[in-house]
Amino acid sequence: MGEEVDHDQALLVPVLEFSKECLVPKQERSEEWGAMSTKVREACESHGCFLLLVQEEVMPMRLREDMVMAMKALFDLPEETKQKHTSPRAYQSYQGKCPIIPLNESFGIDNACQPDAAESFTNLMWLQGNSSFCETMKSMSSKMMELNFTVLEMVLESLGVGKHYTSHVENTTAVMRFMKYKIPPISNDVRDTSVGLVPHTDKSSLTILCQNEVQGLEILTKQGQWVQVPVPERAVVVFVGDALKAWSNGRLHAVTHRVMMSKDIKEERYSFAMFGLPKEEFMIEVPDELIDDEHPLLYRPFNFAEYYNYFTANVRDDALEVYAGV
Repeated sequence: MGEEVDHDQALLVPVLEFSKECLVPKQERSEEWGAMSTKVREACESHGCFLLLVQEEVMPMRLREDMVMAMKALFDLPEETKQKHTSPRAYQSYQGKCPIIPLNESFGIDNACQPDAAESFTNLMWLQGNSSFCETMKSMSSKMMELNFTVLEMVLESLGVGKHYTSHVENTTAVMRFMKYKIPPISNDVRDTSVGLVPHTDKSSLTILCQNEVQGLEILTKQGQWVQVPVPERAVVVFVGDALKAWSNGRLHAVTHRVMMSKDIKEERYSFAMFGLPKEEFMIEVPDELIDDEHPLLYRPFNFAEYYNYFTANVRDDALEVYAGV
């Protein structure tokens, strides 16, 4: 899928900056909030993602660094310990040694923002407990989900459908994913560039992704070109997922992305993501306000859990269009 990577287009992804003013209650918002909402919506329409520079008071760098260090300890645990983490949901159990993505290991934690989620996961991995890991995960998941909801509110307000925001929040569940990418192996004295994560769109409404300094993220442009996305130290990446693309009647773009582990890297890549997913029973239905002569209905109403199950049974690039397209 897509052509070779175009190294000259790497900086085309929009770069926005959030200060603490972006997180203030509705009654305290200024014109700057509305202007930022427009930029966020435009980035979600044009690219399906953007780089978000986050100031210290919104998400401290020290907390991000602590999360990466905690993840290193997590992935260093014995294989039999990591395999204790299981889930009935696809892609949520511990995954490692997958032949399709042999460089990748991951954990998916359901309901990550519930008070006991971090404690349950921590105590499963460390029988003696690990308060440092637990507190870091709690703080990080809370800040990432707050950011997720802020972006969501900005998008809906800018689309003119802000009245639906509360319903979205009430019907959202949070999934935290920890990911490790190993250094590509050496063959014939040359290290190969290898796939870290296969091309995909997220199934979420929105995803917030943080990473360490090791690069590798690439997106597929609407023109079918793979583009590297260098992520600055202070930035997170925001992705639109299938759920919000469908609900917005295709106004927002769910961008296809992947991770490629370059032959030049000398250390492992760590990333962690917060997925805002519709609850299983949630019906995704395009609001009337987003249907008009210029924007005819593209997606029929559908149950999110049923779509997710369809996708996991039929992994394909056009799953949303095949399953829910009008």
